[in-house]
Amino acid sequence: MTDGFASVPDDFRSGFACFVGRPNAGKSTLTNALIGSKIAITSSRPQTTRHAIRGILHRPDAQLVVVDTPGLHKPRTLLGSRLNDVVRETWAEVDVIGFCVPADAPVGRGDEFIVNELRSVAGRTPVLGIVTKTDIARPEQIAERLTQLSGLMDFAEVLPCSAVDGFQVDLLSDLLVARLPEGPPLYPDGELTDEPEETLVAELIREAALEGVRDEMPHSIAVVIEEMVPREGRHEKAAPMLNIHASIYVERQSQKGIMIGKGGERLRQVGTDSRRQIEALLGTKVFLDLHVKIAKDWQRDPRQLRKLGF
Repeated sequence: MTDGFASVPDDFRSGFACFVGRPNAGKSTLTNALIGSKIAITSSRPQTTRHAIRGILHRPDAQLVVVDTPGLHKPRTLLGSRLNDVVRETWAEVDVIGFCVPADAPVGRGDEFIVNELRSVAGRTPVLGIVTKTDIARPEQIAERLTQLSGLMDFAEVLPCSAVDGFQVDLLSDLLVARLPEGPPLYPDGELTDEPEETLVAELIREAALEGVRDEMPHSIAVVIEEMVPREGRHEKAAPMLNIHASIYVERQSQKGIMIGKGGERLRQVGTDSRRQIEALLGTKVFLDLHVKIAKDWQRDPRQLRKLGF
């Protein structure tokens, strides 16, 4: 075949899977481990993921498109409600669902809430039960979590895995692929995501900005790429460079002070950390210009949510 699509066997499978679960259940880390590349940002902060990010796994026998979704939660803001809508819209359209619970935390009411919603799609879409983060749990914790998970609903499969040390990640890939329909590849060979570069860059800046902030601050951070253009006037022998101008939005003046830090130290650190990741992603040198702006109570304001891309 041409156009970047390699020839594939007749029984080739292709389709979509998504991971759902409470915030901070390890869904983004698992997505990255399956794809073998950093597609979704990760953080110990709940509700890090705000978009349905698609990562593409290419295998000789299949193409699996993994959709990483926000954590389903009881919303306290309009943003929270919209994130939940993203989750429900995603799992209504995929071929297989992975429901994630972390091995190091008991199954709770939040998990039961999600499973009750999943029952509405389980009749037509297979749901796998996945115990994540086995690398930070004791064997008895993992066994207890598997028992608790199996008691929640009748899953198509239940398995423990670890995205960090790779335990059973290949098996999970096999189990997901086995439930995809037969069909040709959906994306050209070698493509790892269909997300625009601006989206991925904004997410990497937000990941760096989340580091070390507490309380409500993580939820108040949004990033907008204002401009992303090649730098003009570089010496012809110099490596190409990209100019990126981005705004980090917070909701209050006090948060702006925290984000900038004493003498601008914190904002410089955010720039350094995110620039390293952006250069690795794009394969080019980057000049990163960051500004912190206030969008008062943007999580609750429909007009500002639209402006910030939600």
